[in-house]
Amino acid sequence: MHYDDSGMVERGDMFWNRKNPNILIKTIFGLFFGLSKSDRFKPDFYIKDGYDFTGYGFDAKVLHLPGHSKGSIGILTTDDNLFCGDLFINMNQPTPTSLVDDSEKLNVSIEKLKGLKINTVYPGHGKSFPMSSFTK
Repeated sequence: MHYDDSGMVERGDMFWNRKNPNILIKTIFGLFFGLSKSDRFKPDFYIKDGYDFTGYGFDAKVLHLPGHSKGSIGILTTDDNLFCGDLFINMNQPTPTSLVDDSEKLNVSIEKLKGLKINTVYPGHGKSFPMSSFTK
């Protein structure tokens, strides 16, 4: 897990290290999606941009893609497939997520991806899609 999001799972607060949300949204979200004490954990180790998984038998590296949250990451495989977490969704068509902590950083993350060779994107929500369908 990226350090900038670790407090979410350690404290059970999905708004940890984020800009101040609307108090009503924070309360409702906490009621439905908060982590109970038994669900909380401390990550075994922290990953950051460029972290290489080949030592674990997985030919891929970490891309830090802040915007949805400060610690949002993607995993780019050596065969150019991207598992992007909540950066994108694809319920009807590929779009950036609507749950954004920092829209400027989200746009920078998307521009970062446009400079990389990516075949297929696997979003956290919805169906996979070819990156070319988003960058046209």
